[in-house]
Amino acid sequence: MAYTITDECIGCGACAAECPVGAISEGDGKYVINADACIDCGACAGACPVDAPKGE
Repeated sequence: MAYTITDECIGCGACAAECPVGAISEGDGKYVINADACIDCGACAGACPVDAPKGE
């Protein structure tokens, strides 16, 4: 199951820089993950300073 980014996102972009498949992009007020491209690796969760990306 793909990761999602919760409302805790502060828009810093750390997660997008770590995504090996480029599945994360800047959305409206927070970053979003393209579920079809996400490979469920968890790199985004490890890079996030506020623990916004969550795996299902």
